[in-house]
Amino acid sequence: MSEQPASRAKTQSIKQVSSIWLVPMIAIGIGIWMLFQFMTSQGPEITLKMDTAEGIEVGKTEIKALNVKVGVVTGVTLNEDYSAIEVTAQMDKDAARMLKDDTLFWVVKPRIGKSGVSGLETLLSGSYIQLQPGRSEKDKRHFEVLDVPPVAPPDAKGLRLVLSHNEAGKLAVGDPVLYEGFTVGRVEQTTFDTKTKKANYHLFIFQPYDSLIRKRTRFWLTSGVDLQMSAEGFNLKIGSIESLITGGVSFKVPNGREPGELVTKQMSKFRLYNNMKDVRERFFDEYLEYVMLFDESVRGLKPGAPIEYRGIRIGTVKKVPLNLPTASEGFTNKDIPVLIRIELGRVNTHVHYTSLAELKASLDEEFKNGLRATLKTGNLLTGALLIDTEVYPDDKMPKNTHYANYDIFPTKAGGFAQFQKQVSSILNKINNLPVEDTLLTLNRTLESSQQTMAAAEKVANEVNKLLAKQDTQAIPTEIRDSLQQIQETLNGYGPEGAPYQNLQQALDQFEQVMTELQPVLRQLNEKPNSLIFTGEKPADPIPVRGQ
Repeated sequence: MSEQPASRAKTQSIKQVSSIWLVPMIAIGIGIWMLFQFMTSQGPEITLKMDTAEGIEVGKTEIKALNVKVGVVTGVTLNEDYSAIEVTAQMDKDAARMLKDDTLFWVVKPRIGKSGVSGLETLLSGSYIQLQPGRSEKDKRHFEVLDVPPVAPPDAKGLRLVLSHNEAGKLAVGDPVLYEGFTVGRVEQTTFDTKTKKANYHLFIFQPYDSLIRKRTRFWLTSGVDLQMSAEGFNLKIGSIESLITGGVSFKVPNGREPGELVTKQMSKFRLYNNMKDVRERFFDEYLEYVMLFDESVRGLKPGAPIEYRGIRIGTVKKVPLNLPTASEGFTNKDIPVLIRIELGRVNTHVHYTSLAELKASLDEEFKNGLRATLKTGNLLTGALLIDTEVYPDDKMPKNTHYANYDIFPTKAGGFAQFQKQVSSILNKINNLPVEDTLLTLNRTLESSQQTMAAAEKVANEVNKLLAKQDTQAIPTEIRDSLQQIQETLNGYGPEGAPYQNLQQALDQFEQVMTELQPVLRQLNEKPNSLIFTGEKPADPIPVRGQ
């Protein structure tokens, strides 16, 4: 029997990858897609530099803009030199456009400051970092967190100014900027320039109050209470409650001055004065300098003291003393030099001068006419002195007209100094009197007087002895009898006496004779010859016929 050929085995290819692997592949793809979506949806990572990490927690502290979450803190570490804290934060994608060169960050937490109480909502929710978007074209990823919230955003409408002062600490961030007592701005920042050694204070003036800033605007420090004592009395000014607690800065154009052009340039620089009085003093920048030589004490005369002409201020004392003179310069050691300024702006208020040269020429002429300066008491309580000027026509010009490259303003001793000189002159005359000779003469006179008194006493004793005698005592009785006899004699010549009655009868007879002689006297007066020639006989009367 024959063998059958063996049959060939059938082969079939088997798939290398099982379909079960599709599930993890899909999961990986989804993961990659989610990772891509996560990476593309994430914003940039930023670094924040802070002084302290108080209130900051990783994964919890949020970064907000206008109370909307735009990021979260992802890490808190110390920097390399341990001088600050570096906080890393993951920002949202939409927040990338807010991270510019002028973007600001600060921590919002409960604060009690000069502008009030803020951040109370964080007592329960915790602190967070506030973001203020920037407007710059340049992007930025590293920022410094502010200690306090900014006064105004970079794009706020208003005017930013810089005030300079020789001392730091005069103003703090948040202090008010006042105009006539009304808050129109805030202090944004304080810095100190080591090159110029001056403090710079950055202000922000809110719109529309920025239109108040002019070229000749002056800024000065404002305290809550301003107490001034002068010869006119006390002057007390009290500011707002905020300025009373924290102080601030005020500004305005001084009265009587042109305001000048409107200031529109950002970060314009101005000077910060200590007070309004300092503003008025420093405003008179055109002046003539003179030296006054006083031959008396200048105690109480301080720099800044006024120079007046009949009560009107015309200048200011600059330095007391300037420097003591020497004999080689032609001045005595008694002369005390005082440097003063005659200010054109003050004089122009009353008498108009167009230039300093015109003012100087006028003063030189007044010196020849007798314009002199004297020291006077300005305040009896403090003993402060001022310089008063007056015209004394009889005074002659001094020989010296210059002192240490300055012109001399002639002076005259004040009233108190003249009184001292008069007292000294009287005392010198008293000292020069011959007191010893006078005393010797007085002693001799007293001795003579004593001798005279002794002689008078002796005479008085003799008189007493004489009066004590009986003969002397009888004299008054004899004198009284003689007076009585004289009185009786005089009584005989009275109205009841015979001589008086005889005289009265003679006078009556004389009066009767005179009465009888009156017709004769009248006839003689009319016709003096009537005693020699007889008078004409009267004509016979002619009867009147009947009618």
